[in-house]
Amino acid sequence: MKKYNVNVNGTNYEVVIEEVNGADIAASAPAAAPAAAPAAPAAPAAAGGESVTSPMPGNILAVNVTAGQAVKKGDVLMVLEAMKMENEIMSPADGTVSAVNVSKGASVETGTVLCTIA
Repeated sequence: MKKYNVNVNGTNYEVVIEEVNGADIAASAPAAAPAAAPAAPAAPAAAGGESVTSPMPGNILAVNVTAGQAVKKGDVLMVLEAMKMENEIMSPADGTVSAVNVSKGASVETGTVLCTIA
């Protein structure tokens, strides 16, 4: 055992540290935590459609499209607020919105399917 005096913000503390050898460390080391379960996979796109997924967790501030609406590549489909920033979710291709899976105010996780474009 070793004793140390430590001063933290003007307050003195006496700290006692126990010495251990390598074998003791290996025996007392906690087991590795189990890996977290993988997130559920995104819902599959409609036949021939392309899913537009959330790039990060956040809240949907605006939904600018409806099912059946024609869109061009680069059109703003939705606005996602993440980390106090507004992110425009743009159409990856020309097509028709076949499904809108979220509404204004929804909270989404990374990979959540926002809409599908056919």
